[in-house]
Amino acid sequence: MKKLQSLFLGILAIILILFFSVRQLEKASGMAGADIVTIYNWGDYIDPDLIKKFEKESGYKVNYETFDSNEAMFTKIQQGGTAYDITIPSEYMIQKMMKEKLLLPIDHSKLTSLDNIDERFLDLDFDPNNQYSIPYFWGTLGIIYNDKFVDAENIQHWDDLWRPELKDNLMLIDGAREVMGLALNSLGNSLNSKDNAELDEAAVKLTSLTGNVKAIVADEIKMYMINEESAVAVTFSGEAAEMLDENEHLHYVIPSEGSNLWFDNIVIPKTAKNIDGAYAFINFMSEPENAAQNAEYIGYSTPNKVAKDLLPKEISEDKQFYPDDQTIEHLEVYEDLGSKYLGIYNDYFLEFKIYRK
Repeated sequence: MKKLQSLFLGILAIILILFFSVRQLEKASGMAGADIVTIYNWGDYIDPDLIKKFEKESGYKVNYETFDSNEAMFTKIQQGGTAYDITIPSEYMIQKMMKEKLLLPIDHSKLTSLDNIDERFLDLDFDPNNQYSIPYFWGTLGIIYNDKFVDAENIQHWDDLWRPELKDNLMLIDGAREVMGLALNSLGNSLNSKDNAELDEAAVKLTSLTGNVKAIVADEIKMYMINEESAVAVTFSGEAAEMLDENEHLHYVIPSEGSNLWFDNIVIPKTAKNIDGAYAFINFMSEPENAAQNAEYIGYSTPNKVAKDLLPKEISEDKQFYPDDQTIEHLEVYEDLGSKYLGIYNDYFLEFKIYRK
């Protein structure tokens, strides 16, 4: 019995030592308690200097993690393993998270800079009255082309992607909503269509595009286009802005017949532990100087109208990335399709990827 008692006490002592050691390590690294703001964001989607500035000004330590898709983010938030104080989903995913009751309502009385946000980007259908989200970045889906290989007048519309001279010279972003959406728009239909005949027609049209497709990729599009390994690509505006900075022969076009207008907004997951820290971060990122610095670093469009005025004119007046109201009128925001139709879009896209092989 004494041996068992000694063994038990020994094990207990080891557990206590380990526990206090971990606590000390957490404190030393700034990873414990209400002094931490845990942020879950897209990769390379904030100027790292702003995180340092926020930590210095607020006194909070930032625990920063990244995700590569809305779906991956949703799954991790839903599982609840980590108590994220902030995450930054896209509009259709915000709708889904609201339906699943995964978000805390935003207390507008705690916001200090909401008046800085352009009214065009507030009170949108996916989040009426901004009950659950605050705008972070916005942008479009469009076509980027190299003028060394393609004349501008030949690459203004989605249908131009089907031109025979683009054989094996087109890069597509790896996304079902994006690829199915451009096919739907090229046929004059909504990129949120739930009409089975329209979806069938879009899928059939995509099969005739396969000969032009060199690759279906994600972030690699930037490198390929900068290095002139392809003549044309479909990508997001912020990615395009970065490419244009690196290669003067690249240009970005938003097809006039329609495309995607997207929004990434800041939300507070219901599992958040540091609510005060979450609001401190939202207010910090909404300050015009910080929002302008972030926009210039990332390349995406800021919804902060005061911050936009602080940007260099070559950025703020560039209609490729700050399109006028007439262009925006023809754009659509992705809606939450529901599991049934999201599955249909994914199935058609998978068939397209397999078919081209």
